[in-house]
Amino acid sequence: MSLIAQLSSITVLRRVLAFDAVSGAGTGVLHLLLAPLLSTWLGLPEALLQASGVAIFAFVLLAGWLALQATPPRGALMGIVLLNVVWAIACLWLAFGGAVNPTPLGVAYLLVQAAVVFVLAELEWMGWRQLASADRRPLTA
Repeated sequence: MSLIAQLSSITVLRRVLAFDAVSGAGTGVLHLLLAPLLSTWLGLPEALLQASGVAIFAFVLLAGWLALQATPPRGALMGIVLLNVVWAIACLWLAFGGAVNPTPLGVAYLLVQAAVVFVLAELEWMGWRQLASADRRPLTA
């Protein structure tokens, strides 16, 4: 079995979704509980950190639910992929767009988030394509 086929398997997809949910929950808790401290260290507005912490939990619920499904529904999975891509782009925009003035540590934090979330989106996209190709295969008796 090729590496691409292994990375596209349902089992790997469910593990990636579970990791996405757990890491998202950790990030959300971090943003909510430590917003004042993180705001100082990262140079990001406290309200932005708190709002993102709350928003992440809706994502975590969806990703966690998908991770528990034997075969995740493709529509909801595509939603996760798109949300991850939007999150990665937003991190890059915050790092370099001039809307906020992050510290060097804040830029690094945003770049790591963008990279990790983009990799998760790519792995989930690979799983989505695998599900789509399985749906197109003819049934055999």
